[in-house]
Amino acid sequence: MFGTTKAYSGFSVDDIDAAKSFYGDTLGLRVSEDHGMLFLHIAGDRNILVYPKEDHTPATYTVLNFPVDDIEAAVDELSRRGVRFERYDQFKVDEKGIFRGGGPLIAWFTDPAGNVLSVLQE
Repeated sequence: MFGTTKAYSGFSVDDIDAAKSFYGDTLGLRVSEDHGMLFLHIAGDRNILVYPKEDHTPATYTVLNFPVDDIEAAVDELSRRGVRFERYDQFKVDEKGIFRGGGPLIAWFTDPAGNVLSVLQE
């Protein structure tokens, strides 16, 4: 039934203007705004809806992963753009914030609303 639809995901933020600046300027994604909501235009022709929610609570899980070819370069560039990488007690990360403990190399960061994002090297 849904195998041929163009499904898309979405998540909430508490400040659309801050989200637009972060996703568009800091991360360099193409973004558009319609009816007070954002669409993140990512590779693969799939959009992600970012919508305002007054009582927004950040997700306790990663809402968006960005695969990269070189995690070192990605972390360095994002750091230069002001992104701060998260450190979680259950995951030992290196000085850059990269987890190297099994599976893909991954580094977590948050958007201005506190939603968790990551860059990962597969």
